[in-house]
Amino acid sequence: MGTILVGAIVAGAVAMIIRGMIRDKKNGKSIHCGNDCKNCGGHCGH
Repeated sequence: MGTILVGAIVAGAVAMIIRGMIRDKKNGKSIHCGNDCKNCGGHCGH
């Protein structure tokens, strides 16, 4: 029972992290670009 509970908590945390990364990507705050679009190389889509 404890293993299932811990697994659910970990899965929820991973889902929240992925959701935040997707939201940041849509807002132009991707890890690759770093909001420095002059040095981005054009892959940010701005």
